[in-house]
Amino acid sequence: MTQTRRIGLPEARRLIAAALVAQGVPDPAAASVAAALVAAEAEGQGGHGFSRLGDYAAQVRSGKINAGARIAVTHRGPSSLLIDADRGFAYPALDAALEAGIPAACETGAAVMGIANSHHCGALSVQVEKIAQAGLVGIMVANAPKAIAPWGASTPVFGTNPIAFAAPVADGPPLVIDLSLSRVARGKVMAAKKAGRSIPEGWALDPDGQPTTDPEAALAGTMVPIGGPKGTSLALMVELLAAAFTGSAFSHEAASFFDAEGPAPRVGQTLIVLRPEDGFGARTASLLDLIAGMEGTRLPGARRRAALAEAEADGIEVPIRYLDEAGTLAAGA
Repeated sequence: MTQTRRIGLPEARRLIAAALVAQGVPDPAAASVAAALVAAEAEGQGGHGFSRLGDYAAQVRSGKINAGARIAVTHRGPSSLLIDADRGFAYPALDAALEAGIPAACETGAAVMGIANSHHCGALSVQVEKIAQAGLVGIMVANAPKAIAPWGASTPVFGTNPIAFAAPVADGPPLVIDLSLSRVARGKVMAAKKAGRSIPEGWALDPDGQPTTDPEAALAGTMVPIGGPKGTSLALMVELLAAAFTGSAFSHEAASFFDAEGPAPRVGQTLIVLRPEDGFGARTASLLDLIAGMEGTRLPGARRRAALAEAEADGIEVPIRYLDEAGTLAAGA
């Protein structure tokens, strides 16, 4: 059984930031990464939280992540922006995109922000919720290193290529939907490998195209898409919106997020922000109330919302090995 320790959110952010600064990451970027990783942990997505820190640190040291990235924001039109992450962390580039894109959407009614030359962007829910908290509707897509084969093939071409959506709700927290186009996020398979656990059958296939419960075989093989051929069609759509649209690397061209070998992944992310009319939040609330009132239903994001409330009140449970790793990195080792 994995031993864990409960840690408060501010302490968790300080620990991750200190670990990254000790590896040569500037303070602002380290704080941005720490905020995103802890937010993912808080909503129950440990595969995008502390478990990523060691991989990030190794990639900073090898140069696969450009710690001193200079983020450039280019206005391609009144409400169209391209943000170059300069082969650095995705999170500071996402911060820059939202800082410029949310005001543009408020003024013009819509904004599109493409992020190029980027890296792993973690839990998309964390980013789109910021849009909904500003009273806007947000959509985000991201491509990732290859993990899913086109339907009928056995060679991976697409990433798990997540899609997220958030909308404001009158008198309540935003509706947030975040889904990977694989049956489960690949980060869960990596987390299982690091923990020495098997994975459930149905998550992935080994390199021979056979179902596997071995996370190492799964990472060497392919992830099972949601919805069969419909899932791979959505993965193709995300590939074009996130990579082709931003001039970033396609999933089959991108180096792994999980090791320090090779060049920067240079993947892309695209965010679409829409300004709704007055009354949108109330209309949304009425539909959600209708669904919630039906026997046997659960609204999307209910578990996430409960996890966030618990984390805010009591902190988060983190495997001790990850806390020890963070402490060692923060000490400069």
